[in-house]
Amino acid sequence: MTTQRILLKLSGEALAGRKKTGFDEETVRGVALQVKELVDSGIQVGIVIGGGNFWRGRTSENIDRTKADQIGMLATVMNCIYVSEIFRSTGMGTNILTPFACGSFTELFSKDRAVECFSQGRVVFFAGGTGHPYFSTDTGVVLRAIEVEADVILLAKSIDGVYDDDPEVNPEAKKYSEVTIDEVIAKNLHVVDMTASILARDNKVNMWVFGLNEENSIVNTLKGNFNGTKVSV
Repeated sequence: MTTQRILLKLSGEALAGRKKTGFDEETVRGVALQVKELVDSGIQVGIVIGGGNFWRGRTSENIDRTKADQIGMLATVMNCIYVSEIFRSTGMGTNILTPFACGSFTELFSKDRAVECFSQGRVVFFAGGTGHPYFSTDTGVVLRAIEVEADVILLAKSIDGVYDDDPEVNPEAKKYSEVTIDEVIAKNLHVVDMTASILARDNKVNMWVFGLNEENSIVNTLKGNFNGTKVSV
């Protein structure tokens, strides 16, 4: 598959490294250097980052769901600002786009603005999810991939692919090398949430799932040395 424009989803927990919260700068810099290699080769890169290294409000019964989701959206903005700065320190240009105004911190999202940034060789961070509660960053990454016409979504997680059961609980869980989005939905395999899965299916968005913490995994995935799971439509 020829890839000219990709959307990379980074797990907040994966960026936190072993600490599981906040950031591990060495991990983030390693991601930055891999993305720089892709950008230098002419690939256009958009990035969505989860907020789980700061906030998982859905586990609380004491906070209104809308407010919890708003906190989560702001967590993704903080993540994108931090990761963007690490990217800039390696010599890349970046823009952070959000679906709501954040003063001078970010710019408002539009497809035209994103495509213009891509054409300038800049990495585009899509922060703030969809801008609405009840939608996760999973839905946000699929939505943005559709809008900017990305060739594929790369899901860089703390787990190295899609399994038929939770490998952290069941050591006998088997990893898929390839699975269809219809199977993901039917078996509830938790690649992305159900809303995002259906959106990907209906708009024919392919996803590749792999472990962020494997050495050079982002670059290897694009070079065909892939050790994760391909989710096809």
